[in-house]
Amino acid sequence: MPSKYEAVKNALKKDILAGKFPIDAKLPTESNLMQQFEVSRHTVRRAVSDLENEHFIYKVQGGGMFVADWQKDWQAETKNKTIGVICTHIADYIFPKIISGIDKVLAQNDYTLLLANTHNNHQRERSSLINMLDMKVAGLIIEPTQSALPNPNLDLYQEIKKRQIPTIFLNATYPDLDFPALVVNDKQAEKQLIEHLFDQGHRNILGIFQVDDQQGVARMNGYLEAYQNNSKYALDSQIIMYHASDPLELLEKKVLNYLNSPKPPTALACYNDELAIRLMDLLKRHDYQIPNDISVVGFDNYEITKYLDPSLTTMNHAKEKMGACAGEMITQMILKKAKFETKVYEAEFISRASTAKK
Repeated sequence: MPSKYEAVKNALKKDILAGKFPIDAKLPTESNLMQQFEVSRHTVRRAVSDLENEHFIYKVQGGGMFVADWQKDWQAETKNKTIGVICTHIADYIFPKIISGIDKVLAQNDYTLLLANTHNNHQRERSSLINMLDMKVAGLIIEPTQSALPNPNLDLYQEIKKRQIPTIFLNATYPDLDFPALVVNDKQAEKQLIEHLFDQGHRNILGIFQVDDQQGVARMNGYLEAYQNNSKYALDSQIIMYHASDPLELLEKKVLNYLNSPKPPTALACYNDELAIRLMDLLKRHDYQIPNDISVVGFDNYEITKYLDPSLTTMNHAKEKMGACAGEMITQMILKKAKFETKVYEAEFISRASTAKK
């Protein structure tokens, strides 16, 4: 259920998008909005501040609030040598490798890179998109935010499509948008990991998957397909689903509950290497020996995983290669030299010391 300020914000935004308040039309006063929605002045001001940040309204000193030209001319400026890159995270995990791959190619073609970080938050994604469009970037490379959930920013993506701004998605896509994408075959890769554990004699495998992005859902489906193809093990399957915003301490407690159950898992299949590293630490703190007591697999081949003790069995994400391809694709799209379709990368299985025969 949305908070009071979100209810006010969404109602005003809906009226603006529907044309009830045309561009430059004056909006009701704070007092009128307080009365209309039966909320405090603080609630109204918070809603108005969000809408102002999203470029839906503007204020005139002493004159009130007005509807901004949120559909301003956002046509891509092909002479602009700046490419906008929007990631869910910038500074950690696999993203620096992806960004490095993009930057190398863009620099070779005399383009500069403008970075934005959504922290996997739709509101920050919206602000980033608007800022990029205001700057008339020549093209966009975007990692979708919470791609498995309904996206409140589809109106902006429709504007991007209508204005034919070259755009590429990374790692995931949004439904109903046909921009080309560079993605990993997450489902098949996870299936391969689970089959590797089956080959080692594991049957009770606990899968832990983040399900607010398409990658996590696809990996979970790969886990399930592996069990479906080995139906005699189906009753031994166990899954924990979580969102990126969920407290990891709560996730750890759930894992421990499974480990302390009458039929504990003999292997953990983690959404990614970052989660695997955290859970390996949890296991060690509770005196589990990896892989003698329990095996662990991750996903993405995060650089540090080969130096862990034990080193982590995982699937290699084509990080820098994918970034370089994105840089090449976006420059060619800007120059209208080619039309690209979605490209799917097959992940490479990397066997290390974190798994062993049961």
